[in-house]
Order: sequence, then structure tokens, then C-alpha cells
Amino acid sequence: MPANLSPEYKAAEAAFRKAHDPTERLAGLREMLRTIPKHKGTDHLQADIKSRIKALSEELEAPKKGPARGAPSHVVRPEGAAQLALIGPPNTGKSSLHARLTHSGTHVAAYPFTTQIPEPGMLAHEDIHFQLVDLPAVSPEHPVPWLMNALQTADACLLVIDLGEASCVEQIQSALELLGRLHVTLNDQWNGADPAIGTEHAGEDPFALALPTLMLANKADLIADVEAELEVFRDLTGLRYPALAVSASTGEGLEALGAWLFSHLGIVRVYTKAPGKPPEKARPFTLRRGQKIEDVARLVHKDLAHSLKYARVWGKSGIPGQHVGREHVVADGDVVELHT
Repeated sequence: MPANLSPEYKAAEAAFRKAHDPTERLAGLREMLRTIPKHKGTDHLQADIKSRIKALSEELEAPKKGPARGAPSHVVRPEGAAQLALIGPPNTGKSSLHARLTHSGTHVAAYPFTTQIPEPGMLAHEDIHFQLVDLPAVSPEHPVPWLMNALQTADACLLVIDLGEASCVEQIQSALELLGRLHVTLNDQWNGADPAIGTEHAGEDPFALALPTLMLANKADLIADVEAELEVFRDLTGLRYPALAVSASTGEGLEALGAWLFSHLGIVRVYTKAPGKPPEKARPFTLRRGQKIEDVARLVHKDLAHSLKYARVWGKSGIPGQHVGREHVVADGDVVELHT
């Protein structure tokens, strides 16, 4: 990574890292290209940024071209409280889990490499939804050139394994090596606030991903002692991802997934209300622990954050009806009345 990057470029890079929506990421890339110092030390990075702008532009334009001319898009726009990528070796049952959790029409088959394009679906938990994106198997035998792009919008990963598979350890090691070559790291740490890659490593590799990962030990109904098998797996691999034993066939363990994600992603639900009217309880806005009234206003409308004067809050974060400023930190279940 070249030295002497300007503060303006570093700010653009930080904004790009925080963005999840593909359109915002494209705008971030263009701002990085605009602000990067133009000298020989940045030639490689400039070329990388230009290549990513071209690829993402084509992805965003693909749906507009129609089925006759356009290829399937590999960019899934984030929806719901968070986007989770389902990844794993072949034949671990990713698609079966996806279909069971989201009630989607995902194609399921008993042969490997069934999934060819990203398949999104929604997992309901109480009054919110998590977006689960089923991705092709990660395997050296079937490399997926666009996998890195598909993972860029994810908040975290669900790594699906089959402990009953004799080559399970080798499969996971191969998958992690392949992801490493794509500059993707699966992290066993969940910070509970913003699982997206932080900005503290700006200047190292702006396109590297470090995604919090939950391991789903699928087909648990076929294993006599799943916890013992998990311990053996951890000993052999050295991996310490948090794990849930689940079964796509029987539904075992799946009821715990929504609550686990809600807790470890640090989801905060905020309900808004107009003055003199009851709160909108049907569809909360979702934020992360530590976010503020200003962030709520921005979710309601991007211009509202600029015109906001104060808010009134009912809930855990303050006295009922308390007047608060834009820096007030919200809590799960808060009702917020915004005033401009």
C-alpha cells in the first residue's frame, strides 16, 4: 500500500468501508479514485479501484438489460436488520438450511455445486428480518470469480459444515485458503456493534474483508454426539468460531439462530411516532448498539439528519418523553419522536 495518502482519500476509504449498499459502495469507489494522490506509488491501487468500479457498475446495470442480454446479478442489495452470507464446502446442506430458514424457493439437490448465483431470502425473528444469502460452495474444484464481490455487502458469515463428512477438516482448510487468496478473513470475534470491517486498518488493504462468523454444524441429527465431534474438529483445525448444532432435515437447533444473531450483532430496534399519534410498532428501524438519534433520523430520511433539532424519547435510554439531542444513544425498544 503506497505511503502519503491524503486525509481526503483516507476519509473516502473509510466511507467506502462502512457502506453496504452497492450504490453507496460504487459512489465510495469513485470518491476514492477522485481523491487518491496521482503518482507512481499509487498506480497499482488506482488500477484496482478502476477495475472494481467497472465490475460493480456492470453488476448494477445487469438487471436493467433484461433477461435476454443481461447476466444474473451477483450483487444482492442488503435488506432487513443485517445481511448474512451462507458459505461452506460442497454438500454441507447450505441450500437446504436456506430453504428451511427462509421458506424460499432455493433449489435443493443431493449433488454438489447446485447453487450457481446468490440466492437471497429472509429469516424472521420477532418483528424484524435477517437477510440470508445462499452462495455457491467454496471449493478449489469450482472457483467462483465473483465471490469476493458478493461478500462485500455482508455483515457476517454463516459457515456451514458437515461433521459427518470424512474430509470435513480438509474441506474447511481448503475453503479458508481459497478465501484468504481473495483477501477474505472469517473472524471468530463478534463485537456486537458494527461487524463490518472497521476503519482502523485504513492504509493496509482497503478491499480486505474480515467477517464475523458463526459456524453451523449441519446434519446434527445424524451424529450421536455433536459437541464431542465439534471439539475434535476444533482441536484438528485450531478454529474457534462460535457454533450451533443444527439440522436442515429436522429443524433441530434452528430456533436459536435468530436470537443468537440479534444478540451478537447488537441489533437495536427503534419505533418512530408523529407528535400526538401512537408509535409505528409494525416495522421498527434497526440500528446497532451505540448508534444515536442522528442515525435514526438518517434512516427515516437522509435529509432529516441535517434538519433535525431535537427528539423526544420513550424507553430504556431515557425518562419517558425526554427531550434529547442528536448525540443521544438509543436502546432497543425505544420510541422516538423526531422534531425538525
